[in-house]
Amino acid sequence: MKEKDTNKPTRSSASSRFAGRVGSNVAVVLLLVSLGFVLGLTSSNAMFLKSFYDPSSFMTSVSTPIFLKLSSTTSRTPPPPPSSSSPPPQIRPAPMHNMTDEELFWRASMAPKTHRPPNNVLPKKVAFMFLVRGELPLRPLWEKFFSGQRIDHYTIYVHAHPSYNFTGSPDSVFHGRYVPSKIAKWGDASLVEAERRLLANALLDAGNQRFVLLSESCIPVYNFTTIHDYLTVRAANTSFVDSFENGGSRSRYREFFAGRNITYAKWRKGAQWFEMDRDLAVDVAADGDFVFSAFRDFCVGRSECLIDEHYVATLVTMLGWGKRNANRTLTYADWSRPVNRHPHTYTADEITEKVIGGIREDKRCGDKSGGICNLFARKFGRETLQPLLRLAPKVMGFG
Repeated sequence: MKEKDTNKPTRSSASSRFAGRVGSNVAVVLLLVSLGFVLGLTSSNAMFLKSFYDPSSFMTSVSTPIFLKLSSTTSRTPPPPPSSSSPPPQIRPAPMHNMTDEELFWRASMAPKTHRPPNNVLPKKVAFMFLVRGELPLRPLWEKFFSGQRIDHYTIYVHAHPSYNFTGSPDSVFHGRYVPSKIAKWGDASLVEAERRLLANALLDAGNQRFVLLSESCIPVYNFTTIHDYLTVRAANTSFVDSFENGGSRSRYREFFAGRNITYAKWRKGAQWFEMDRDLAVDVAADGDFVFSAFRDFCVGRSECLIDEHYVATLVTMLGWGKRNANRTLTYADWSRPVNRHPHTYTADEITEKVIGGIREDKRCGDKSGGICNLFARKFGRETLQPLLRLAPKVMGFG
């Protein structure tokens, strides 16, 4: 009788080995799929974060069909490595884009608030934001002010009439610095919208730590180094928003605002020319339905509702900024001689060492962060340009 071969594989053992091989293959496939998902998610997040600070990359990714991007990626040859002998070019991205206001404010509201790199590691930029009607008559003075300064220490944004075309030199620091704009009228909600539009554009650059709102009649009364040091070092944790309460400011309060949760006790007034940190800038840009909507709705059908003197001043109170706000501005104005609800406008004959020196040496604010009360001043007419250019090297320290 033939003995049974005990070494011959049985059906059950073969099935087990087959199942084991299939199981291991499935596990490998699942592992590869999971790995690809994680890598794809990481890449997508990186592209999303990049779009926050580079509007051009956002617009390109939206407008370029995916099949074109894939084909160009696969066929493109890598660029040659940069030459070590030549320094990298300092290119400032243009602020122009084709986002709507809704998209712009949304992106700005999602930008990180506190972005304070350690001292001496990354430079802190100051965003100089000019709210103008058209031409900047004192531009040559500001060009002297910015001349020779590090490009990673400042950015410039200009909001002008939509029909305005820049007439300066392509080499000017103001060339290509105009943001997409809309018509803004004095005393109207559109003026505050223009301020928020400037802030939102500046917030797209994560390096901007301080935000200064300036008019076409503003001048710097110190050199760039002094102003940059004051805003980013000596007073780095303080915003300068003029916000006060008195009988005059309360006279403009209406019961309409009570229905929008803005109480009489929170109502404030102040100059619109502010200097603020990044945290407050994000709050202002993100305030679409909190305080700004109430002021905007109140202005419908009213001429000269003057919300530019109340909106930001009231907002910082509503947000409870308290000691983080100095409750004053760093932009001087002569209100001893007002004309039609505007401060005095200086003429060419008034531009003297004594006048500019008096603004610089003003100590009425009681500042404890370096003894400076005013970094800027207004209002200066276009005829003051030449006298200011002559005084700037001796009195203001630049030019």
